[in-house]
Amino acid sequence: MAEGNCAHKAPSLFFPSDGVGVERAKKVCEGCPVATQCLEYAIANRIDHGVWGGTSERQRRRIIRARTKAAREAASRPEALASS
Repeated sequence: MAEGNCAHKAPSLFFPSDGVGVERAKKVCEGCPVATQCLEYAIANRIDHGVWGGTSERQRRRIIRARTKAAREAASRPEALASS
């Protein structure tokens, strides 16, 4: 966080209560040099609230679902089973 665009912003900015606040927080994340790491941290730690890595709670839930689905599909492919 010390290297992020958010380093000198109030933490409350990233925990908005409305859609306008979410968009404002996401703008701070645009072009952030550590946005990817921030997003991965939030996903790995299942952080349910706030804007992390330029994503809202809803967006992170979608990312997690998509990754879970992709992992299940990859694991069920015949070539994946043969190499197990």
